[in-house]
Amino acid sequence: MDPKSYERYSRQILFREIGEPGQQRLLESSAVMVGCGALGTALANLLVRAGVGKLRIVDRDFVEPSNLQRQTLFEESDAREALPKAVAAERRLRAINSEVSVEGIVADVGPKNAEELLRGFPIILDGTDNFETRFLLNDAAINLNIPWIYAAVVASYGVTLTVKPGQTACLACALESETGDGSQAPGTEDTCDTVGVLGAAAGVIASIEAAEAIKLLVGKSELPGGRLVSFDVWSGKFQSVRVMRNPECRACVRREFRYLEGEAQPHLTMCGRDSVQIHERRRKLDLTALGKLIAPTVSEVRENGFLLRFRVPPYEMTVFADGRAIIKGTRDTSVARSLYARYIGV
Repeated sequence: MDPKSYERYSRQILFREIGEPGQQRLLESSAVMVGCGALGTALANLLVRAGVGKLRIVDRDFVEPSNLQRQTLFEESDAREALPKAVAAERRLRAINSEVSVEGIVADVGPKNAEELLRGFPIILDGTDNFETRFLLNDAAINLNIPWIYAAVVASYGVTLTVKPGQTACLACALESETGDGSQAPGTEDTCDTVGVLGAAAGVIASIEAAEAIKLLVGKSELPGGRLVSFDVWSGKFQSVRVMRNPECRACVRREFRYLEGEAQPHLTMCGRDSVQIHERRRKLDLTALGKLIAPTVSEVRENGFLLRFRVPPYEMTVFADGRAIIKGTRDTSVARSLYARYIGV
Protein backbone atom coordinates (compact mmCIF):
# COMPACT_ATOMS: atom_id res chain seq x y z
CA MET A 1 0.00 0.00 0.00
CA ASP A 2 1.40 3.37 -0.96
CA PRO A 3 1.85 6.10 1.72
CA LYS A 4 -1.05 8.16 0.40
CA SER A 5 -3.49 5.26 0.72
CA TYR A 6 -2.06 4.30 4.09
CA GLU A 7 -2.72 7.79 5.40
CA ARG A 8 -6.23 7.86 3.95
CA TYR A 9 -7.26 4.62 5.64
CA SER A 10 -5.04 4.94 8.73
CA ARG A 11 -7.90 5.04 11.26
CA GLN A 12 -9.49 2.00 9.72
CA ILE A 13 -6.13 0.18 9.67
CA LEU A 14 -5.78 0.88 13.40
CA PHE A 15 -8.91 -1.19 13.98
CA ARG A 16 -7.30 -4.53 14.75
CA GLU A 17 -9.98 -6.65 13.08
CA ILE A 18 -8.98 -5.07 9.76
CA GLY A 19 -5.38 -3.93 10.07
CA GLU A 20 -3.15 -3.40 7.05
CA PRO A 21 -3.72 -6.91 5.58
CA GLY A 22 -7.50 -6.43 5.76
CA GLN A 23 -7.32 -2.98 4.21
CA GLN A 24 -5.24 -4.36 1.36
CA ARG A 25 -7.85 -7.07 0.77
CA LEU A 26 -10.55 -4.42 0.79
CA LEU A 27 -8.70 -2.34 -1.81
CA GLU A 28 -8.49 -5.43 -4.03
CA SER A 29 -12.14 -6.39 -3.52
CA SER A 30 -15.35 -5.54 -5.35
CA ALA A 31 -19.09 -5.51 -4.78
CA VAL A 32 -22.28 -5.04 -6.78
CA MET A 33 -25.22 -3.13 -5.33
CA VAL A 34 -28.75 -3.19 -6.74
CA GLY A 35 -30.83 -0.13 -5.91
CA CYS A 36 -29.58 3.34 -5.02
CA GLY A 37 -32.24 4.93 -2.85
CA ALA A 38 -32.06 5.71 0.86
CA LEU A 39 -30.32 2.45 1.75
CA GLY A 40 -28.16 2.30 -1.35
CA THR A 41 -26.78 5.82 -1.16
CA ALA A 42 -25.81 5.45 2.50
CA LEU A 43 -24.31 2.01 1.86
CA ALA A 44 -22.35 3.07 -1.22
CA ASN A 45 -20.98 6.11 0.59
CA LEU A 46 -19.70 3.95 3.47
CA LEU A 47 -18.10 1.33 1.21
CA VAL A 48 -16.39 3.81 -1.10
CA ARG A 49 -15.00 5.74 1.84
CA ALA A 50 -13.81 2.44 3.37
CA GLY A 51 -11.84 1.68 0.21
CA VAL A 52 -13.70 -1.12 -1.58
CA GLY A 53 -11.74 -1.40 -4.82
CA LYS A 54 -14.67 -1.57 -7.24
CA LEU A 55 -18.36 -0.87 -6.79
CA ARG A 56 -21.00 -1.49 -9.44
CA ILE A 57 -24.31 0.30 -8.84
CA VAL A 58 -27.40 -0.83 -10.75
CA ASP A 59 -30.53 1.31 -10.49
CA ARG A 60 -33.53 1.91 -12.73
CA ASP A 61 -34.80 5.19 -11.30
CA PHE A 62 -34.03 8.93 -11.51
CA VAL A 63 -33.59 11.59 -8.84
CA GLU A 64 -36.69 13.48 -7.68
CA PRO A 65 -37.10 16.24 -5.06
CA SER A 66 -38.77 13.83 -2.61
CA ASN A 67 -35.57 11.74 -2.57
CA LEU A 68 -33.41 14.49 -1.11
CA GLN A 69 -34.68 14.09 2.46
CA ARG A 70 -32.93 10.70 2.86
CA GLN A 71 -30.89 9.78 -0.23
CA THR A 72 -27.58 11.21 0.86
CA LEU A 73 -25.56 11.19 -2.39
CA PHE A 74 -27.93 13.48 -4.30
CA GLU A 75 -28.28 17.26 -4.54
CA GLU A 76 -30.99 19.63 -5.73
CA SER A 77 -29.30 19.97 -9.13
CA ASP A 78 -29.61 16.19 -9.65
CA ALA A 79 -33.36 16.42 -9.09
CA ARG A 80 -33.72 19.46 -11.38
CA GLU A 81 -31.92 17.58 -14.16
CA ALA A 82 -33.77 14.32 -13.42
CA LEU A 83 -30.47 12.45 -13.52
CA PRO A 84 -30.59 8.67 -13.24
CA LYS A 85 -29.63 7.72 -9.71
CA ALA A 86 -26.85 5.40 -10.91
CA VAL A 87 -25.28 8.25 -12.90
CA ALA A 88 -25.57 10.84 -10.12
CA ALA A 89 -24.21 8.38 -7.55
CA GLU A 90 -21.25 7.44 -9.74
CA ARG A 91 -20.29 11.10 -10.17
CA ARG A 92 -20.54 11.88 -6.46
CA LEU A 93 -18.69 8.76 -5.33
CA ARG A 94 -15.81 9.34 -7.74
CA ALA A 95 -15.42 12.80 -6.23
CA ILE A 96 -15.41 11.29 -2.74
CA ASN A 97 -12.75 8.67 -3.52
CA SER A 98 -10.99 8.76 -6.88
CA GLU A 99 -9.06 5.58 -6.03
CA VAL A 100 -12.23 3.47 -6.18
CA SER A 101 -13.63 2.26 -9.50
CA VAL A 102 -17.33 3.16 -9.48
CA GLU A 103 -19.58 1.93 -12.28
CA GLY A 104 -23.15 3.20 -12.46
CA ILE A 105 -25.49 1.19 -14.67
CA VAL A 106 -28.97 2.49 -15.53
CA ALA A 107 -30.98 -0.71 -15.76
CA ASP A 108 -33.92 -2.56 -14.30
CA VAL A 109 -32.68 -5.88 -12.92
CA GLY A 110 -34.87 -8.70 -14.15
CA PRO A 111 -34.74 -12.42 -14.91
CA LYS A 112 -33.04 -11.90 -18.28
CA ASN A 113 -30.16 -9.72 -17.11
CA ALA A 114 -29.74 -10.48 -13.39
CA GLU A 115 -26.94 -13.01 -13.65
CA GLU A 116 -25.10 -10.97 -16.27
CA LEU A 117 -25.12 -7.91 -14.00
CA LEU A 118 -24.22 -9.81 -10.81
CA ARG A 119 -21.72 -12.40 -12.01
CA GLY A 120 -18.04 -11.91 -11.17
CA PHE A 121 -18.53 -10.09 -7.86
CA PRO A 122 -17.80 -11.72 -4.48
CA ILE A 123 -20.80 -10.09 -2.81
CA ILE A 124 -24.24 -8.76 -3.80
CA LEU A 125 -25.78 -5.91 -1.80
CA ASP A 126 -29.45 -5.00 -1.48
CA GLY A 127 -30.41 -1.35 -1.88
CA THR A 128 -33.79 -2.10 -3.46
CA ASP A 129 -37.29 -1.06 -2.43
CA ASN A 130 -39.43 -4.09 -3.33
CA PHE A 131 -39.61 -7.80 -2.55
CA GLU A 132 -40.01 -8.88 -6.16
CA THR A 133 -36.44 -7.75 -6.87
CA ARG A 134 -35.14 -9.07 -3.54
CA PHE A 135 -36.43 -12.59 -4.22
CA LEU A 136 -34.88 -12.33 -7.68
CA LEU A 137 -31.53 -11.41 -6.10
CA ASN A 138 -31.91 -14.32 -3.69
CA ASP A 139 -32.49 -16.75 -6.58
CA ALA A 140 -29.56 -15.37 -8.57
CA ALA A 141 -27.17 -15.36 -5.60
CA ILE A 142 -27.94 -18.99 -4.77
CA ASN A 143 -27.62 -20.06 -8.40
CA LEU A 144 -24.28 -18.20 -8.75
CA ASN A 145 -23.15 -19.26 -5.24
CA ILE A 146 -22.43 -15.66 -4.22
CA PRO A 147 -23.07 -14.32 -0.68
CA TRP A 148 -25.58 -11.50 -0.53
CA ILE A 149 -27.01 -9.16 2.10
CA TYR A 150 -30.74 -8.43 2.22
CA ALA A 151 -31.83 -5.11 3.73
CA ALA A 152 -35.06 -3.12 3.93
CA VAL A 153 -36.26 0.08 5.61
CA VAL A 154 -39.69 1.64 6.03
CA ALA A 155 -40.92 4.30 8.46
CA SER A 156 -38.51 4.13 11.44
CA TYR A 157 -37.81 0.41 11.14
CA GLY A 158 -35.21 -1.56 9.21
CA VAL A 159 -33.98 -5.13 8.88
CA THR A 160 -31.03 -6.97 7.36
CA LEU A 161 -29.94 -10.59 6.81
CA THR A 162 -26.64 -11.97 5.52
CA VAL A 163 -27.12 -14.97 3.22
CA LYS A 164 -24.33 -17.44 2.47
CA PRO A 165 -25.63 -19.92 -0.11
CA GLY A 166 -25.50 -23.48 1.16
CA GLN A 167 -24.51 -22.38 4.67
CA THR A 168 -27.27 -20.17 6.04
CA ALA A 169 -30.95 -19.57 5.66
CA CYS A 170 -31.81 -17.64 2.51
CA LEU A 171 -34.45 -14.96 2.06
CA ALA A 172 -36.99 -17.54 0.90
CA CYS A 173 -36.35 -19.57 4.08
CA ALA A 174 -37.02 -16.47 6.17
CA LEU A 175 -39.94 -14.85 4.41
CA GLU A 176 -41.79 -17.18 2.06
CA SER A 177 -44.79 -19.05 3.37
CA GLU A 178 -44.85 -22.82 3.70
CA THR A 179 -47.51 -23.32 1.06
CA GLY A 180 -45.66 -26.10 -0.69
CA ASP A 181 -45.35 -24.16 -3.92
CA GLY A 182 -42.88 -21.49 -2.83
CA SER A 183 -45.39 -18.68 -3.01
CA GLN A 184 -45.40 -15.76 -0.63
CA ALA A 185 -47.90 -15.40 2.15
CA PRO A 186 -50.65 -12.95 1.22
CA GLY A 187 -50.55 -9.54 2.87
CA THR A 188 -50.15 -5.83 2.37
CA GLU A 189 -46.69 -4.28 2.52
CA ASP A 190 -46.06 -0.92 4.07
CA THR A 191 -43.97 1.22 1.71
CA CYS A 192 -42.20 4.57 1.84
CA ASP A 193 -45.05 6.00 -0.20
CA THR A 194 -47.72 4.87 2.28
CA VAL A 195 -46.10 5.28 5.72
CA GLY A 196 -42.98 7.36 4.97
CA VAL A 197 -39.37 6.71 5.96
CA LEU A 198 -36.80 8.32 8.21
CA GLY A 199 -33.32 8.89 6.82
CA ALA A 200 -31.95 7.92 10.23
CA ALA A 201 -33.45 4.43 9.90
CA ALA A 202 -31.83 3.98 6.49
CA GLY A 203 -28.52 5.14 7.91
CA VAL A 204 -28.57 2.60 10.75
CA ILE A 205 -29.44 -0.38 8.55
CA ALA A 206 -26.98 0.70 5.84
CA SER A 207 -24.26 0.86 8.51
CA ILE A 208 -25.02 -2.69 9.66
CA GLU A 209 -25.10 -3.88 6.04
CA ALA A 210 -21.79 -2.14 5.30
CA ALA A 211 -20.13 -3.69 8.36
CA GLU A 212 -21.31 -7.16 7.31
CA ALA A 213 -20.07 -6.57 3.77
CA ILE A 214 -16.64 -5.43 4.99
CA LYS A 215 -16.36 -8.50 7.22
CA LEU A 216 -17.05 -10.76 4.26
CA LEU A 217 -14.65 -8.91 1.97
CA VAL A 218 -11.72 -8.94 4.41
CA GLY A 219 -12.29 -12.58 5.36
CA LYS A 220 -13.44 -11.93 8.92
CA SER A 221 -17.00 -13.18 8.65
CA GLU A 222 -16.38 -16.10 10.99
CA LEU A 223 -19.88 -16.31 12.42
CA PRO A 224 -22.21 -18.60 10.44
CA GLY A 225 -24.60 -15.76 9.58
CA GLY A 226 -28.29 -16.42 9.22
CA ARG A 227 -29.33 -13.79 11.77
CA LEU A 228 -32.17 -11.41 10.99
CA VAL A 229 -31.18 -8.11 12.59
CA SER A 230 -33.77 -5.36 13.03
CA PHE A 231 -33.75 -1.91 14.58
CA ASP A 232 -36.41 0.74 15.16
CA VAL A 233 -34.76 4.13 15.56
CA TRP A 234 -37.92 5.71 16.99
CA SER A 235 -38.61 3.19 19.75
CA GLY A 236 -34.98 2.12 20.20
CA LYS A 237 -35.95 -1.54 19.90
CA PHE A 238 -33.22 -3.86 18.60
CA GLN A 239 -33.55 -7.57 17.78
CA SER A 240 -31.22 -10.24 16.43
CA VAL A 241 -32.96 -13.52 15.67
CA ARG A 242 -31.42 -16.74 14.33
CA VAL A 243 -33.17 -17.89 11.14
CA MET A 244 -32.97 -21.62 10.53
CA ARG A 245 -32.75 -23.09 7.06
CA ASN A 246 -36.01 -24.47 5.77
CA PRO A 247 -35.35 -28.12 4.79
CA GLU A 248 -38.04 -27.77 2.12
CA CYS A 249 -37.03 -24.32 0.85
CA ARG A 250 -37.92 -23.99 -2.81
CA ALA A 251 -34.82 -21.81 -3.46
CA CYS A 252 -31.78 -23.00 -1.51
CA VAL A 253 -32.86 -26.66 -1.13
CA ARG A 254 -35.03 -27.56 -4.12
CA ARG A 255 -33.32 -24.94 -6.31
CA GLU A 256 -36.60 -23.85 -7.85
CA PHE A 257 -35.81 -20.32 -8.98
CA ARG A 258 -39.26 -18.92 -9.71
CA TYR A 259 -38.11 -15.31 -9.86
CA LEU A 260 -34.95 -15.96 -11.84
CA GLU A 261 -36.89 -18.03 -14.36
CA GLY A 262 -39.36 -15.19 -14.81
CA GLU A 263 -42.43 -16.98 -13.46
CA ALA A 264 -43.02 -14.26 -10.86
CA GLN A 265 -41.97 -11.19 -12.88
CA PRO A 266 -44.98 -9.18 -14.09
CA HIS A 267 -44.80 -7.15 -17.27
CA LEU A 268 -46.25 -4.17 -15.43
CA THR A 269 -45.69 -3.29 -11.78
CA MET A 270 -46.83 -0.55 -9.48
CA CYS A 271 -43.97 1.86 -8.86
CA GLY A 272 -44.59 4.06 -5.85
CA ARG A 273 -47.53 6.43 -5.44
CA ASP A 274 -49.94 6.66 -8.40
CA SER A 275 -47.43 5.18 -10.83
CA VAL A 276 -47.10 2.16 -13.06
CA GLN A 277 -43.83 0.86 -14.48
CA ILE A 278 -43.76 -1.01 -17.78
CA HIS A 279 -40.96 -3.57 -18.01
CA GLU A 280 -40.28 -3.44 -21.74
CA ARG A 281 -36.72 -4.48 -22.59
CA ARG A 282 -37.05 -5.81 -26.11
CA ARG A 283 -36.14 -2.52 -27.79
CA LYS A 284 -33.55 0.23 -27.82
CA LEU A 285 -34.90 3.75 -28.12
CA ASP A 286 -33.33 6.83 -29.62
CA LEU A 287 -34.58 9.26 -27.00
CA THR A 288 -33.61 12.39 -28.93
CA ALA A 289 -35.46 11.26 -32.03
CA LEU A 290 -38.46 10.13 -30.00
CA GLY A 291 -38.61 13.48 -28.22
CA LYS A 292 -38.68 15.37 -31.50
CA LEU A 293 -41.33 13.02 -32.87
CA ILE A 294 -43.79 13.42 -30.01
CA ALA A 295 -43.09 17.10 -29.22
CA PRO A 296 -46.05 18.45 -31.26
CA THR A 297 -48.57 16.34 -29.33
CA VAL A 298 -47.27 16.41 -25.73
CA SER A 299 -46.02 19.08 -23.33
CA GLU A 300 -42.93 19.79 -21.20
CA VAL A 301 -40.60 17.50 -23.15
CA ARG A 302 -37.21 17.05 -21.43
CA GLU A 303 -34.36 14.77 -22.47
CA ASN A 304 -30.94 14.49 -20.85
CA GLY A 305 -29.27 11.61 -22.66
CA PHE A 306 -30.42 9.06 -20.09
CA LEU A 307 -34.19 9.47 -20.09
CA LEU A 308 -37.01 11.32 -21.82
CA ARG A 309 -39.77 12.91 -19.76
CA PHE A 310 -42.96 14.53 -21.01
CA ARG A 311 -46.50 15.28 -19.89
CA VAL A 312 -49.81 14.14 -21.30
CA PRO A 313 -52.02 15.88 -18.71
CA PRO A 314 -52.90 14.63 -16.17
CA TYR A 315 -50.17 12.01 -16.71
CA GLU A 316 -46.39 12.25 -16.76
CA MET A 317 -44.29 9.71 -18.67
CA THR A 318 -40.61 8.95 -18.17
CA VAL A 319 -39.06 6.73 -20.82
CA PHE A 320 -35.65 5.05 -20.66
CA ALA A 321 -33.40 4.01 -23.53
CA ASP A 322 -34.00 0.31 -22.85
CA GLY A 323 -37.73 0.74 -23.49
CA ARG A 324 -38.89 0.91 -19.88
CA ALA A 325 -41.35 3.57 -18.89
CA ILE A 326 -42.87 4.96 -15.70
CA ILE A 327 -46.33 6.47 -16.04
CA LYS A 328 -47.27 8.78 -13.15
CA GLY A 329 -50.79 9.85 -12.34
CA THR A 330 -52.51 6.48 -12.52
CA ARG A 331 -52.62 3.05 -10.95
CA ASP A 332 -54.68 1.68 -13.82
CA THR A 333 -52.48 -0.66 -15.87
CA SER A 334 -54.80 -0.41 -18.85
CA VAL A 335 -54.28 3.36 -18.92
CA ALA A 336 -50.52 2.85 -18.67
CA ARG A 337 -50.56 0.34 -21.53
CA SER A 338 -52.63 2.69 -23.67
CA LEU A 339 -50.28 5.65 -23.12
CA TYR A 340 -47.23 3.51 -23.80
CA ALA A 341 -48.69 2.16 -27.03
CA ARG A 342 -49.76 5.65 -28.14
CA TYR A 343 -46.41 7.39 -27.67
CA ILE A 344 -43.80 4.62 -27.70
CA GLY A 345 -45.48 1.97 -29.80
CA VAL A 346 -46.45 -1.64 -29.13
